[in-house]
Amino acid sequence: MKSNYSRIIAGTMTWGIWGKQCSTSQMMDLMQHCISSGITTFDHADIYGGYTTEADFGNAFAQSGIHRESIEIISKCGIQLQAENRQNTIKHYEYSSEYIIWSAETSLKNLQTDYLDLLLVHRPSPLMHPDEIAKAVDQLKTQGKIKNFGVSNFTPLQMNMIGSKSEITTNQIQFSLTDFDAMHNGTLDYMMTNSIIPMAWQPLGTFFKEQNEQTASIHKALESLTEKYSATKDQLVLAWVLKHPANIHPVIGTTTPERITNAVKATEIDLSLEDWFLLLTESQGHEVP
Repeated sequence: MKSNYSRIIAGTMTWGIWGKQCSTSQMMDLMQHCISSGITTFDHADIYGGYTTEADFGNAFAQSGIHRESIEIISKCGIQLQAENRQNTIKHYEYSSEYIIWSAETSLKNLQTDYLDLLLVHRPSPLMHPDEIAKAVDQLKTQGKIKNFGVSNFTPLQMNMIGSKSEITTNQIQFSLTDFDAMHNGTLDYMMTNSIIPMAWQPLGTFFKEQNEQTASIHKALESLTEKYSATKDQLVLAWVLKHPANIHPVIGTTTPERITNAVKATEIDLSLEDWFLLLTESQGHEVP
């Protein structure tokens, strides 16, 4: 599974009004910091910031002097939010070929680029049809508007169905030390078998967000490992994800320069087999069968 993306990916969800509300110059600085740290892939979705963050990023990118060929841009489409600039009466999913093409072209305009390195359909819809999606993907690829196509939050059977008509190169899933269902329900196995690159959103899981029995146990286990590996807790939690043989690419959400630098250093940590299972055991609350 050769990947054209940086091993750690910068998620832009909180760069705009859904988070840090970065100014154009702050976004430019953030992009430059990511690139100098070794992160060249930027993950978007049309809905971020209520359909505003792509354009904010696009303005910063246009002024940054960064060469388009030196970075990879990902976006997603399909979720219809109730937002000021959309006339949706209810949150839903839309995967007609016309809509996918329109959405991708809108993302290109907002991001001020001629192509996306990867377009993902954001969530599986009960009403999606593989032929309809394939029609859009084929056209966008033929016109050079997208280089690759993928999915997000899809099960093996859903990947199988959509993949019967369109080549799926990536599935972006929820995966971390506190959310590891993908490891047991066949999702990662399917991706390894079919050479699909897994990207993990929320790769730190609920570890720093919630205080409960599970996170307390993990914290305790990590106390002994920080010294052993000369690493911070967030680095070790990422290293746990990185050790999986499926070649998972964590999508990190932080806008803090130090944390970005730290995350990249996690790629140099090789957790021992037993330490990896120690963390899994603490997270599960019981040893493996």
